This record gives sequence, structure tokens and C-alpha cells, in this order.
Amino acid sequence: MLRPRTSSVLNSIVRRYIETALPVSSSAVLSEIGLNVCSATIRNEMALLEEEGYIGRPHHAAGSVPLDKGYRYYVGNLAHIGLPVVEQMLINHLFHQVEDEIEEWMELAGSLLAQQVKSLALVTRPAAPSARFKHLELISLQPNLALLVMVLEGARVKQQLVNLEMPMSQQELSAASGKLTERLKGKNVNRIEADAEKQEGLEKSVIEAITRLMHAETRESQQESYIDGLPYLLGQPEFSRGDNLGTILSLVEQKRLAKLMNLSGTPGYRVNVVIGQENESRDARDFSLVLSRYGIADEFSGTIGVFGPTRMHYEKAIALVGYLSLIMSKLVAELYGKEVAEQDNNPEQN
Repeated sequence: MLRPRTSSVLNSIVRRYIETALPVSSSAVLSEIGLNVCSATIRNEMALLEEEGYIGRPHHAAGSVPLDKGYRYYVGNLAHIGLPVVEQMLINHLFHQVEDEIEEWMELAGSLLAQQVKSLALVTRPAAPSARFKHLELISLQPNLALLVMVLEGARVKQQLVNLEMPMSQQELSAASGKLTERLKGKNVNRIEADAEKQEGLEKSVIEAITRLMHAETRESQQESYIDGLPYLLGQPEFSRGDNLGTILSLVEQKRLAKLMNLSGTPGYRVNVVIGQENESRDARDFSLVLSRYGIADEFSGTIGVFGPTRMHYEKAIALVGYLSLIMSKLVAELYGKEVAEQDNNPEQN
């Protein structure tokens, strides 16, 4: 732990650098924190912080800039962060204006987050840890051809044509559908695959088709995401000379941001902050992530977050991500008739 005066100096440097993107001088710190000390005392405190790795200087004669350790200390000392009531009311109003569809909620949440934090926002679609079977219909198209319509928990519908070994009537197909629905309801793909080994004929063909569709659904759900804010991010001073531009474009084009957010997965539904070198991906170590899961715990959950330079407005990002996560969780819970877990906006230490 830093001494109170040293802590005040560091927090001042972080705040001013976040606002201006310019190295911070000792006189600027002194004018902000208002301590009854001379500028030489502030310089001594800054020298100590530099020696301990909290701050650095672009060159010898310049002011100071925060390093990852300094940002981490700053974030770790933020008190409970909430969004002003007026902003909460505006966000609630906006969500009530859109249709009751997950895609609409994802787009609105990403747009709000990108606009407010001026960085890249990403929202992944809520998905079950493992897709679970709910209902099956087999519809006769031709004597030897049927359409398989499968409904998964979460109202996801998948379809596939199934070739029949022998002609079957709609009545026979409906009877088989009912029997399989009763047997497979609520099971995940692993349990259904185990069931397929015991079957033969039509039931075996249908179950094999079901497992292929469920595996495909899991892959698709993990990749579905909404991204917004690239112009905001590229407008930040860190990109004025094209610095890190290639990294950002590579992450977006190769859809690696969603994977990065999942790798940095948040425990529970707390807001998680990942700063610079704490990122698991080497390409992302000049950036920070503020993210949280949303949805229904252990059933249908996605991730919402913001990705930007380490000089991020952390307080605003944490408050917005936390509140949008809470709103999205309530909407998803209402859609599926579930209870939503309570939200904690205190940032989780990485």
C-alpha cells in the first residue's frame, strides 16, 4: 500500500493523463490535489512512484505517464461505482423503445457503450454452456424424405433434411417425434450422443442429425457478437500516427475480440478489468478490457465489454458496463421467465 500522499499524487497523475493524454508535470499535480507542500515534495513523490514502477516518463525532461501498475492501483482504489440516476433512466427508456429481441438489445448496448467510452464495444450473444434439447418435429416432404425441425432451450430453432431408409407416413413420423422428444428433452449433446449408440434405424439417423445440429449451434453461438465504436477508438490520440492500428484491425477482422473476452472471462457477474500486460493475448498488451457477463447464470450468458487503450476512462467504463450488464440480464431473464442474479459493480481484481 502507498502512503496517503503518494496515493493522492498517483491518482492525480492517472486522472489527468486519462483526460489530456499528455505527460503530467509536478506543478499540475500540485494544483489539483491542493496539498500544503512545495513542488519539490511532489517531485520526490513522483520519483518514488517511478522507481516503484507505477509511472514512467517518455523522456528525461517530460512529465509523467501512468504505467500498467499505476492504472491497476488506481482501479483497485475506486470505490463502489454507480451510474447517475439520470443516465440510468435514459438507458432504461432507450431499451424500452427497441423490440424484444436479443439482437436489438445487443446492438443498443454496444452502441451506447462505444459512444460513452469512446472505445470499441463488443457484446456476445447469450448462449448456454452446452445447448440443451427441447422439442422435435419430423415433417414428411416425400415418401423417403423428411424435414427435421429441432427447438433448443432458449428458443433456438434448427432444421435439416433427413433421408429415410423406407417410406413413412406423417402419422408415423409424428409418433417417432413424440417418442424422441420425451426421451431427449433437457439433455445436452453429450448425453444425446451416448443415447445414439443404443438406437438403430430411423431413431439412430434422427439422433445423429440432432447431435450435428447441436454441435453447430454451440459453435455459432460462441462466435455471434456485435461490435461498435471502431471510429471512436481510432480517434484516440494513441492512434494519431497509426500506432497499434494493425493490431486493432487484425483483432476485429479475425473475430479474435470475442475470444479474447471469453478468455478473460469474468467470475460470476462482477465487472472485470484487465489492464495491459494482464491480457492473455500478446497482441492486446497495449490495451485494456472492462467487461462483465450478463444473462442467466449457468443457463444463458453472454459478455459485454469495452476494449481500448490503457489510458481508458475506467470509472465511466466500469459504471456503464456494470449497469448495461444488469439491464441485459433482466431482459434475458424476462424473456426466458427466469430469476436474475444480483449485480456487483465493484471491479474484480485480475
